[in-house]
Amino acid sequence: MPTAVDPSLNRRKLRLALRAARDKRGLTQREAADALEWSLSKLIRIEAGTVSLSVTDLRAMLHEYGVEDPDHVAELEEAARGSKGQSWWTEFNDVISQPFAQYLGYESAATDIRGYHPSLIPGQLQTADYINALFEVGQPLAKVQQRIDLRLARQERIFQADGPKVEMIVDEAALRRQVGGPAVMRRQLAFLKEVAVEGNVTLRALPFAAGAHDSLDSSFFLLGFRDDEDVLYVAGPGGVFTIRDDREMVARYQECFEDLRNKALSEEETAALIDDLIESFHRT
Repeated sequence: MPTAVDPSLNRRKLRLALRAARDKRGLTQREAADALEWSLSKLIRIEAGTVSLSVTDLRAMLHEYGVEDPDHVAELEEAARGSKGQSWWTEFNDVISQPFAQYLGYESAATDIRGYHPSLIPGQLQTADYINALFEVGQPLAKVQQRIDLRLARQERIFQADGPKVEMIVDEAALRRQVGGPAVMRRQLAFLKEVAVEGNVTLRALPFAAGAHDSLDSSFFLLGFRDDEDVLYVAGPGGVFTIRDDREMVARYQECFEDLRNKALSEEETAALIDDLIESFHRT
């Protein structure tokens, strides 16, 4: 039985199709809203993919934009019906901020994920023991378990057969930092090597010798799509942000990732470093 498409993916499909149809018609958002006798904010929310869309409203938009192909209309109507309801991460709302929920919507639709973290193993690649060690201090046990379950649910989606291509650059500091102690780190490093060898993950370490670079104080992820431009997620001293429309900012981090890629060890050198670190944690 096929897996149901998450509502956030249907909303994204509608967003892309409706924005393209409006652009083809030569209408601004204000002109389209006026023609439909809607508020501008309603149309903006629909095009942002942040709200569900009724079939009635969809048909009104398609009529206004001159979209008549019956197969395309039927496909979008199906997406509208599927745009309602809760996303897969709703059960974890107690431990998810609004900006991170927005990011999860994009991550669920991405065809490739590129990322870097200066001090920790990226969340998509963490083991349960490692996650537990990160969050167990000063937090209720139930919330710690929710965070573990959330990250493992993300992994399950990312590592499935038709999941996105993943390329992670992990700082040497993250590989050496003893989160949870030597035994936890041995298992975490062994998992990194396993997913790099058997999964859809390209893993490369950024050595201490690489020196200074543009992302020393923040982690970031670039999400790629077949039918849309990259989306950027940044977490640092200034907070967390999901950025889609500031193309200059997205381009800056695309350049930053290329710089990190050029400075990083090769996949083979990274595997050798991980083997050395696993052995060193055996001796600790």
